[in-house]
Amino acid sequence: MTKSIISALQIGSAPEGKAATLAAILRHERDIRNAGASLVVLPEALLGGYPKGESFGTRLGFRLPQGREAFAAYYDNAIDLNGTEVEELAALSARTGASLVVGVIERGGSTLYCSALFFDPKAGLVAKHRKLMPTGTERLIWGQGDGSTLPVVDSRAGRLGTAICWENHMPLLRTAMYAKGVEIWCAPTVDERDQWQASMRHIAHEGRCFLVSACQYQPSPAELGVTVADWDAARPLINGGSVIIGPLGEVLAGPLTGTEGLVLAEIDRAELIRARYDFDVVGHYARPDVFRLEVDERPKPPVHFIS
Repeated sequence: MTKSIISALQIGSAPEGKAATLAAILRHERDIRNAGASLVVLPEALLGGYPKGESFGTRLGFRLPQGREAFAAYYDNAIDLNGTEVEELAALSARTGASLVVGVIERGGSTLYCSALFFDPKAGLVAKHRKLMPTGTERLIWGQGDGSTLPVVDSRAGRLGTAICWENHMPLLRTAMYAKGVEIWCAPTVDERDQWQASMRHIAHEGRCFLVSACQYQPSPAELGVTVADWDAARPLINGGSVIIGPLGEVLAGPLTGTEGLVLAEIDRAELIRARYDFDVVGHYARPDVFRLEVDERPKPPVHFIS
């Protein structure tokens, strides 16, 4: 069977923390089930939060004590892969029959990683991807992933791969994922800009794959009752823009802005061969005699013990 329904769940991290965010995700179970979705992609940093506008007390050359307190609170709101949140998401996948790709903030020792977790309805948590390069001041609070977490996962909907937010702008990462046979490109993000929509259409068209981008929706600081420096208090912090794109770059559903919701599209993976007839970026359109890419997928732990 080549046809399926794929979706993006546009939702935001709850100000009250990860338990409230998990509860908000679970409230969409009936929507997912009624839609018959075989894949649901959820936004970047959904469980754990994307602290837009937070400085964590950092100045060039020194850190303020309140920044350490802010980071400690952020760390407490992150998740462990053996924790309750992962169990609940695996159970949601099993109950709905949908594969899930979920953006989380993952604890790894004392370091936090911006990760995407893959859930299978039968096998539970099957893979994770850690963001290779945090953007801008994200580097203050998130570590870098390595080549050992670049999975492509088989699902009922198709072969799933992911890149998180501005990782999608890394041409060599995209090439590596195309070479792994991605059929449905999953792009969790918090990028609400019009430029993001152009990038999503380009990637689907370049990779000749279906693409699901799930963006958070966060109300304005005024609605949340908070102050964010240098941000219009009446403007949403993150305005959404979740979208589904076809393999020739055509918009199939969305973009959804200004609200939470489920974005849905029916796809047919048989269209991929037709789309790649005149452009297969890692096949007949490649020039391995001129260009060569090597990808190191070995884990890079900071300490090796030899006994």
